[in-house]
Amino acid sequence: MTNIINPGFEEIFSPHNISDNKILSILNHIKSNFTLKNDQSEILHEIISNYQKIINNNEKNVDFYFNDYDKLEINKIGENYDNLIRYFIYRYKYKTYPIKKIIEEYPPCVQIEPSSICNFRCIMCYQKDRSFSDKENNFMGFMKYDLFKKIIDEISGKVEAITFASRGEPTLNKQFIKFLEYCKDKFVAIKINTNLSTLNNDLARSFFENNVQTIVISADDADKESYEKIRIKGKFEKLISNINLLNNIKKDYPNSKTIIRVSGVKINQKQDIQKMKKIYGKFTDSVAFVNYLPWESSYENEENKIKEACSDLWKRMFVWYDGKMNPCDYDYKSILSKANYNEINIKNYWNSDHYNSIRNKHFNSERDKIIPCNTCTNT
Repeated sequence: MTNIINPGFEEIFSPHNISDNKILSILNHIKSNFTLKNDQSEILHEIISNYQKIINNNEKNVDFYFNDYDKLEINKIGENYDNLIRYFIYRYKYKTYPIKKIIEEYPPCVQIEPSSICNFRCIMCYQKDRSFSDKENNFMGFMKYDLFKKIIDEISGKVEAITFASRGEPTLNKQFIKFLEYCKDKFVAIKINTNLSTLNNDLARSFFENNVQTIVISADDADKESYEKIRIKGKFEKLISNINLLNNIKKDYPNSKTIIRVSGVKINQKQDIQKMKKIYGKFTDSVAFVNYLPWESSYENEENKIKEACSDLWKRMFVWYDGKMNPCDYDYKSILSKANYNEINIKNYWNSDHYNSIRNKHFNSERDKIIPCNTCTNT
């Protein structure tokens, strides 16, 4: 429909029943019936303007629109207009601020790492790098609950989205359920990336009881042999069993808005979204492949000629288990990082001279002067 793509998704299947006309109707209802802050009103006006161009003029060059996955999330939110407003504003900032190079006090999203430790050794992951994953190199650990609370206390009411993910398996942290309990209803979008290997009844119920928006289950194929070749140490039978368990427990929460998505990394052409849909689609709301970045060799990849700025610098920040803050997770050894949450908060680092110096190099097509940005293909 439009010329805007989501650079994160290679392929995605996210069925929904929200048309563009329905989106515009919701937006106009909010405009007519709700008192908005000035910045909210301006953003809503921009979104409405884009949808009027799409619907009335059949324009294909627009600044912003909701893709199928956004529409699935909108569908799940339903008629909770307060949350719809928050969600619309968040998605607008997340998608357009990297294009417009806008920085506010806080990033649209904060990605938090409960654990840098993982029980898998996936072939495309930095956990394969033993100079990172061997314990004696001091990259491995679990985030402490007190540190987590401080982060949430700072960003609650200022950031609308958090993701539990990054270099390890989040659910290995034994306090992870406490993390979810502390986050409940503080954000419009809470996402968890998990290989689902640790799932049990208590953990599954905590997802639904604490209003997690999206559970992203990492699986790259619907074939046992292929899955286990990619997800080293993973067992296909356990994956299917745990997806069944999650789906069955979800039935105990008929009013849950939680989305279950199976998402893999598209490594080769043999991976088939149709086969993924056939196997996983009956248990989940969405199936997707994300673009592959060679994370497993960030510091050894050849330099490239990419000049476009990395969108991460304007849309999200990563906070590691030990409080270290980093602009991205391609830089899994934190060469770019100059800050720790124990010394400086998210707001101050996000707006710091150091962070802005990285942005300026990217903006001026000089990412080739930064390691490891010079080998990364993310834009």
